[in-house]
Amino acid sequence: MSKKIVAVTACAAGIAHAYMAAESLEKAAKEMGYDIKVETNGTIGAENVLTKEDIEDSDVAIIAADINVELVRFTGKKIYQTKSIEAIKDSKVLINTALESGEIFGKKGTKVGDITLGKTKEDGVIKHLMNGISYMIPMCIAAGLILAIANVFAFQKDELGRIVNWGFDTSTTMGFFMSKMFQVGQVGFKLMIPLFAGFVAKSIGDRPAIAPAMIGAYIVNDPEILGTEAGSGFIGAIIVAFIVGYMIKGLKKIKWPKILQPLVPIMILPLIATFAISVIVLFVIGKPIAGIMNGLYDGLTYLNNTHASAPIIMGAIIGAMIGFDLGGPVNKTALIFGTTIFTDTVAKYGIQQANFVPGTAAQAAISVAPLGVWLATILFKDKFTSTEKVSANAAFAMGMVGVTEGAIPFVASEPVKMIVANVAGSAVAGALVAKFGCKFYGGIGSPLGTIVGYIEQPIPIITWVFSISVGVLVTALIIGFSRKKVEG
Repeated sequence: MSKKIVAVTACAAGIAHAYMAAESLEKAAKEMGYDIKVETNGTIGAENVLTKEDIEDSDVAIIAADINVELVRFTGKKIYQTKSIEAIKDSKVLINTALESGEIFGKKGTKVGDITLGKTKEDGVIKHLMNGISYMIPMCIAAGLILAIANVFAFQKDELGRIVNWGFDTSTTMGFFMSKMFQVGQVGFKLMIPLFAGFVAKSIGDRPAIAPAMIGAYIVNDPEILGTEAGSGFIGAIIVAFIVGYMIKGLKKIKWPKILQPLVPIMILPLIATFAISVIVLFVIGKPIAGIMNGLYDGLTYLNNTHASAPIIMGAIIGAMIGFDLGGPVNKTALIFGTTIFTDTVAKYGIQQANFVPGTAAQAAISVAPLGVWLATILFKDKFTSTEKVSANAAFAMGMVGVTEGAIPFVASEPVKMIVANVAGSAVAGALVAKFGCKFYGGIGSPLGTIVGYIEQPIPIITWVFSISVGVLVTALIIGFSRKKVEG
């Protein structure tokens, strides 16, 4: 079947190499029986410009250029980038290489140097952790919102309206009902970490790993069973999940007698793994991990209470990580860290004293990159092509629902400028919500989160939207001032 190829050639001078490369590609494609259309970028501007239809119908796009070429229009298509000289030297080899080694541009998994945007390794640790978190999030949101709503009714006021005590007045119908709802929320948080561990272990060892991991994670987080002051938290659950997951994976490799095989997945493997992880938690890892985590969270709480700048610095770091690789490993690490701190401090100190800073900063920063590039196209219209403006509108839609990956095509096109802009703006948003003391309980990580969800903030709606908007503006200004005007 004949292949359809599109190409863009360009050189620094715009005189010879762009046209020599185009001629070489056209000649080679004709000899190979392929259809090709080549856009040249010379001193007189772009000629034989590729249309949207040309790009959509192509099997691969070859970018043989020595200068920056607008790549956003190739989002979702296989592209191969090289220098113009490679097309001049041997276009047949280049075409074959492009067809075999070209990569989808602007989607999850796009690579920029050593940075993978929007995606983690399919078999990596982060992948297993994110699998557990994806199952845990609905329970986290449900329990968090119920706790937050019930908590409003727990503040006792005097005749002048001043808050004088925290606690439910169970002598009233509403007070009694909300006290029960608060307990329901606490149950949700108690089950949340075992649920997380169960599905992390499932990601590694499949269904037989769920039950032993959940039981092990419950034990490692129960101070009464461990005989400790506090449980081992999220970290303890992660360790349990990985031990169980790989234990099950190993046990599945044993050649069990045929008579036992029907019982292996539903009884034998869960029984062995549950017994083993219980012994490991109770007599080996439980107390040491609990002691370490207790010290770490006490230290973190001390820093937050005694140094006003500590939450701001933490918020800025988490925000910067969110904006760095847009759903890649660094971004996912920040999300996991925020979730860890929140769930562990809720379990240790209660919802009133929980540390919301990392989790809230992550959610505030998550929409900054896509909204920032959209705003840049509005403020600096003469620095973006019509295709880039259309792509920016799509980024806006994704950003408003908390999908940071909407900015990937722009980062892939201009990595250094965009990563600097995204990191700076995201850090500002994270720092501001920490500075103002916002608390994200659940919802959408975007300006809409202040309506679609529950966020405690000094000025309802305004504080959250303002913090994110400042971060978006910082990103937009850096992008705009670092770009040149579009010619023609």
